[in-house]
Amino acid sequence: MILVTGATGALGTLVAERLSGRDDVLLGTRDPGRARGPLPVRRTDFDAPRGLAEAFAGVDVLLLISAGYGEDDTVIARHGAALAAAREAGVGHVVYTSLSADGDHLPYALPHRWTERRLRESGLNWTILRNGLYAELLAWLAAPSPDGTITAPLADGRLAAVARADLADAAVRVVTGAPAHAGRVYELVGEHAIGGADLAQAYGPHVTYAPETLAEARTRVAASGAEPFQVPMLVGTYSAIAAGFLDRTGGELRELLGRAPRPALEVIGAA
Repeated sequence: MILVTGATGALGTLVAERLSGRDDVLLGTRDPGRARGPLPVRRTDFDAPRGLAEAFAGVDVLLLISAGYGEDDTVIARHGAALAAAREAGVGHVVYTSLSADGDHLPYALPHRWTERRLRESGLNWTILRNGLYAELLAWLAAPSPDGTITAPLADGRLAAVARADLADAAVRVVTGAPAHAGRVYELVGEHAIGGADLAQAYGPHVTYAPETLAEARTRVAASGAEPFQVPMLVGTYSAIAAGFLDRTGGELRELLGRAPRPALEVIGAA
């Protein structure tokens, strides 16, 4: 039996859609009423860990989708609860959606690396999917203003962005053939890095790229209604891209998919 946590989130929904024709899949979410589709649902609330072992009962492969944005201690507690419940329930294999190695420069990297370490020490079979940043995220971070100007503070930096749908396809490949991927760490980033100027060119001649400073971006994000912990997360993402720490491309996603990944600029155009 396969169980997908975070099944009503952006990535989890795509994974659930791809697994919807199988009779050996369960969806896990803290709010079962939000789940859609034919697959059975179990309540899996990482903030209420006492019920997690029961939710994981009978599960052979657990797709542990990272438990979302939060302060480091909150995310660590959630992931720790999930791994403890997986051990208690006798889960055979955990597949964890982590963050790319170059993402160590990002403010939200620490809970991912903590979870990877705990997973390796857990005694469980495991696979780690180190996902790059989504092309859809870059489309949001660097969206043109109404006057056609991209002001995101990316400087001359570039991002090896990856389509969320490709990461969902990769996760499905792994969870449906988990034994062949035991002990593997996959770096799933794009094959082409793109920056602000590329985005402007893709949008057309009416869009220009005139990046703001990080200080300007911090003021803008803070005034947007973002949670306090989100401000350094977003500004830190801009900073890491601008400094050139997220532009390393790779071919493991193609290897895992058995096809070429979706071009990030096409994904951004559609988004």
